[in-house]
Amino acid sequence: MSDIKKYIAEFIGTCVLVTVACGVAVVTGCGVSNPAAYLMTALAFGLVIVAMAYSIGNVSGCHINPAVSLAMLISKKMNVKDFVCYVAAQILGAIVGAVLVGLLCGSFVNGSIHFGQFGQNAAQDTLIAAYGNGGALAVSLVVEIVLTFVFVIAILGVTSKTDNKAVTGIVIGLSLTLVHLLGIGLTGTSVNPARSIGPALMALVKEGNTAAIEQIWIFILGPMAGGALAAVVYNLLDGKKKDDNQLNELNK
Repeated sequence: MSDIKKYIAEFIGTCVLVTVACGVAVVTGCGVSNPAAYLMTALAFGLVIVAMAYSIGNVSGCHINPAVSLAMLISKKMNVKDFVCYVAAQILGAIVGAVLVGLLCGSFVNGSIHFGQFGQNAAQDTLIAAYGNGGALAVSLVVEIVLTFVFVIAILGVTSKTDNKAVTGIVIGLSLTLVHLLGIGLTGTSVNPARSIGPALMALVKEGNTAAIEQIWIFILGPMAGGALAAVVYNLLDGKKKDDNQLNELNK
């Protein structure tokens, strides 16, 4: 029963993340030409993480992101079964969240519901103008790897000590805000495959918009690679620190 509670918590957390944060992006018209909306969207993603960390963190750890769950799996902080179930719950939560964004930002005309935007990710015009279509996709992949690496290594660091428990949610939320401040104008910022899959699927199903789903590989591969790299690097650094501490104890 406790396992089910964890999966439900991950579903709820991811649903809230997509509904609120992607909803803010859609409602404010987030883009590089709208600095206020750009900042509000970055803050929205960070603040949702803070809220969820202090509400469901004690139930599931508040991963709400397959890249974070992969890092925890590599770090041996969760098992394969939990990893698979966490990712499934996160993707389902993101899909439901995307549906809610579309409804909240849509309209009801002539007895029919018309969905609004879903806040999907894609290589932004700034990258396309600078690198062309093909180059923009490659750069987008690098952006997602780098930003996810930064975000996940911050998570691994702050959660490595129980003494940090009081500030963990704040640090993680601010880290997510930070990577969004750079990434929104480049890829819309994913650093979270579930967050990208939900809106991309809804854009395809409800609008016939194939742009996001055609680029979805970037927003799955990039974050997962960045999360895995962060786990490997952090484990190496943490292992060296522990070895140095043990050596210092022996030399006393």
